[in-house]
Amino acid sequence: MLYYLFRFLEQYGISGSHMWGYISFRALLALILSLAISAWCGEKFIKFLKKKQITETQRDATIDPFGVKKIGVPSMGGIIIILAILVPVLLLGRLRNIYLILMVITTVWLGFLGGMDDYIKIFRRNKDGLKGKYKIVGQIGIGLIVGLVLWSSPDVKMNENIAIENQNGQEVVVKHRAIAHKSLKTTIPFVKGHNLDYSKITSFCGKHAVAAGWILFVVMTILVVTAVSNGANLNDGMDGMCAGNSAIIGVALGIFAYVSSHINFAAYLNIMYIPGSEELVVFMCAFIGALIGFLWYNAYPAQVFMGDTGSLTIGGIIAVGAIIIHKELMLPILCGIFFVESLSVILQVYYFKLGKRRGVKQRIFKRTPIHDNFRVTPEQLDPECKYLIRVPHGAKHEAKITIRFWIITIILAAMTIITLKIR
Repeated sequence: MLYYLFRFLEQYGISGSHMWGYISFRALLALILSLAISAWCGEKFIKFLKKKQITETQRDATIDPFGVKKIGVPSMGGIIIILAILVPVLLLGRLRNIYLILMVITTVWLGFLGGMDDYIKIFRRNKDGLKGKYKIVGQIGIGLIVGLVLWSSPDVKMNENIAIENQNGQEVVVKHRAIAHKSLKTTIPFVKGHNLDYSKITSFCGKHAVAAGWILFVVMTILVVTAVSNGANLNDGMDGMCAGNSAIIGVALGIFAYVSSHINFAAYLNIMYIPGSEELVVFMCAFIGALIGFLWYNAYPAQVFMGDTGSLTIGGIIAVGAIIIHKELMLPILCGIFFVESLSVILQVYYFKLGKRRGVKQRIFKRTPIHDNFRVTPEQLDPECKYLIRVPHGAKHEAKITIRFWIITIILAAMTIITLKIR
């Protein structure tokens, strides 16, 4: 809203109003405002949650070998994150931008879905929360909406990168097509030219290859949103874990959005130029600021938990942001922590059921998601169970585990950015 106000005032020569035309100014302002809202309003919101007894009641105290009791800590703190994102975005963003609209819808949609889950856990005293099938339906729903809008909207276009070669076949310069158009291409790491065309995968459909390619894209969107959202949800098991990892991932996505929206940087990095994606920089800065501000209270020892209200929303934002800038195939690297968390749970369940059929009690890890594997003491192990992996032999403090996971995510984020030049 403020963006349109100051752009209007610029017509009358009001001093300083031209600053609102710079994406860097609005993005940094969004970061500062979101951080301030998250940190300052967080304290008041925590008091409100305690007053209304919206607190953690289902947490298993035996998980922590150091005896830290977390029952009674306010939950649903994800509302703080959501508000700290939406307020700066609505004030500073170009609200008619299709990409910004999709990000806002994703935030509200998954925030409501996660809020329903937390509501059932806290107020209905049902530790299972919202049934898994309803969560999946909600995640599929937003993935379907995003995929179909990106398919059908005339505002969703890009300029493909073209490498001009000399007589020796060596690339000398990268330019972009003069006219922006809809495209099924996405960035793929470690491949010359960086692009993968979904319609090439469906070329066996003949004259319907493009339509089939868009259907494949929508399916991919649904899978990515569901996978990343659930991965972030599983990663939210230690104080500051999910918020810290997601803030780092948000920085990488913000960089990708900025270079994708700048034709010169896009040409230098040999990636597609996406007009309008600069508004994602504003959103991602608000996202980063909200998470850093939330860490003021969520860092160990946590004064508030984000709950599914926060974790499902965070994962969805990351997924949709990557899809919009055609970087969804880089998420296995960038969100490597989320991927490993999900994979550890899947493997653990499969291996346990495999042993159960043979009458053997077995597990791969001491506990999953994988971050819990590092805080299990030998005394906490089931003597009747066979563990494939028993390392580490001693328990690590959750604050140390969290910091180490942050460091791994920083490395993965740096590797993801480096892939733009490795081909």
